[in-house]
Amino acid sequence: MQIQPIKTDADYRAALSRVEKLMDAAPGSDEEGVLDALATLVEAYEAKHFPIPDAHPLEAIRFAMEQNGMTDEDLVPFIGNSHRVSEIMFKRKPLTISMIRKLHDGLKIPADVLIAEYETA
Repeated sequence: MQIQPIKTDADYRAALSRVEKLMDAAPGSDEEGVLDALATLVEAYEAKHFPIPDAHPLEAIRFAMEQNGMTDEDLVPFIGNSHRVSEIMFKRKPLTISMIRKLHDGLKIPADVLIAEYETA
């Protein structure tokens, strides 16, 4: 099978169709190699044409809270007292480096997401 670069939307749709047909390729087969190559091309095309915006630090915290069944009170060890948690979560105050470190270590939120600047009220 010949593999072509993905340059247009039509090329992209055709590549997705081929990927779908090759999903059950036997391990070690030629088809599996084609699948790997096409998946790499599709991923590169999607990264260029359908970029995912960076996560907002507070949205990342809310997502981690939801995934872990946490409430605002559960953020006290990471941010400070409940008043400080409220100030942070309602964008009245920005996260500090100390908070970012604690949130990164405790909730496994990527530090590069937490350090992003954002507007405060």
